[in-house]
Amino acid sequence: MAVLLIAEVSGGELNADATAKALTAAKMMGDVTILCASNGCQGAAAEAAKLDGVAKVLCASDASYGNDLAEPVAALVVSLAGDYSHIVAPATAAAKNVLPRIAALLDVMVVSDISGVVDADTFERPIYAGNAIQTVKSSDATKVVSVRTATFDASGMGGSASVEEIGAADNPGLSEWVEDKVAASDRPELTSAGIVVSGGRGVGSEDDFKIIEALADKLNAAVGASRAAVDSGYAPNDWQVGQTGKVVAPDLYIACGISGAIQHLAGMKDSKIIVAINKDEEAPIFQVADFGLVADLFDAVPELTAKLG
Repeated sequence: MAVLLIAEVSGGELNADATAKALTAAKMMGDVTILCASNGCQGAAAEAAKLDGVAKVLCASDASYGNDLAEPVAALVVSLAGDYSHIVAPATAAAKNVLPRIAALLDVMVVSDISGVVDADTFERPIYAGNAIQTVKSSDATKVVSVRTATFDASGMGGSASVEEIGAADNPGLSEWVEDKVAASDRPELTSAGIVVSGGRGVGSEDDFKIIEALADKLNAAVGASRAAVDSGYAPNDWQVGQTGKVVAPDLYIACGISGAIQHLAGMKDSKIIVAINKDEEAPIFQVADFGLVADLFDAVPELTAKLG
């Protein structure tokens, strides 16, 4: 079996965490070739070549791949697909955009968001907000698979794969880049952070969310939020953790003022250690928490922040 893993590359830089975790899953399916497709991605390709277990790295550094447009990347992957039994990518926003296009062009299904690999044809994935695990066996000639990176450990370094420059495929010209609006932050990226501090509806307002941010900054952590907090305008959309937000599995997850709705739990229950702070002792979050503190977050969180100082 030969596997083509589409690396997570943005602005010519490799998202090593997402790519290395997807690589762990891909290695269970066969021999892995990594594709880096981005304008000026030679550095990303060289970094990907150092990942353990990579047979080869393909580097497509054409300008048409520089702004995460799905159509030209899909055309490139389809042009390469004949040599591979599996096309795999981490289940990120970019991959969720491009993989369905690849599958449609190949006339196959997408096996999305897998959390386990049984064998090269059979995969596990969560359904019903993570309350059940579905086993899926694909008979497609080419398996198109996205990997839920939160459930896989990252592959280590130490590889020495060769890097091959490849040309661009014909651009279908179905879309063009206009502009990117990216929020800058000094905090770790939410999906790859080792510590996440999240706030819920119980925080009460956008101004009060600053106490969540203060604790996160003391811990060098990412900031998350429940959907209720985001819908109420307390936090931006890209902080949302849950079934309709981002899936995280940090070493430490601190939930402040979050009741623990099933949709939120689906996005964070794989965290190594879960700490819950809530004044409602009946809150469902305490059922999954390793440590629970029944207290008013407006007393507990500032006190915790001060003690860390």
